[in-house]
Amino acid sequence: MNLTNFLFGVYPYIALTTFFVGSLIRFDREQYTWKADSSQLFEKELLRKGSILFHIGILALFFGHFAGLVTPHSMFLNMGISDMAHQYIAIILGAVFGSVCMMGGVILWKRRMYNPRVRANSRFMDIFILDWILVTLAVGLITIPVSIYHAVNGDATTMVMLAEWVQGVLKLNAEPYLLNDVGFIYKLHLFLGMSVFFLFPFTRLVHVWSAPLSYIFRPYQLVRTKMIKQR
Repeated sequence: MNLTNFLFGVYPYIALTTFFVGSLIRFDREQYTWKADSSQLFEKELLRKGSILFHIGILALFFGHFAGLVTPHSMFLNMGISDMAHQYIAIILGAVFGSVCMMGGVILWKRRMYNPRVRANSRFMDIFILDWILVTLAVGLITIPVSIYHAVNGDATTMVMLAEWVQGVLKLNAEPYLLNDVGFIYKLHLFLGMSVFFLFPFTRLVHVWSAPLSYIFRPYQLVRTKMIKQR
């Protein structure tokens, strides 16, 4: 088995298995660590700015990648979205939200590395996973000029191959040969992205599983003040 077959035929399942099973084991055995370890007490302003930008960007990128790569090719065509239109949409949204996420991530990185109180209360994995995500983002942003070059030349082959590979992985039928003609920068981005899932259970990212989505749909709270008569 060559390296390509391992990285894109076997490693995706190692990463996904670790992601799900590792998260379950950590929840079962180490619930005390199932939290984001907020450092808001040490510094608030940069945390608020960086966190908002980072979370907006990362959520948009996640759901954008999911919709763009998992949706069957025929469905896009049935909706009247051609391959080139699909590629330009991916380029524009990726550039916008990738930049937003990167700005937020850099703010959070600077805060964690250069605020003495935050740094002193940071674990190794807190810094490592943030570094890894920023590198993954940077490589993803580097793919954008390459994708623009492909789009200008009317070539959407890479995007289609990436989507077919992802769909094959999810169907438990990974086909690494689909990536034979895909550029190295895309393969590097795929590896870094898959590794985020592999690292996930060992980091503070596990708190994502407990996101309070019901908060969005909660009923309004009525707050009444107690009126005290002055005598």
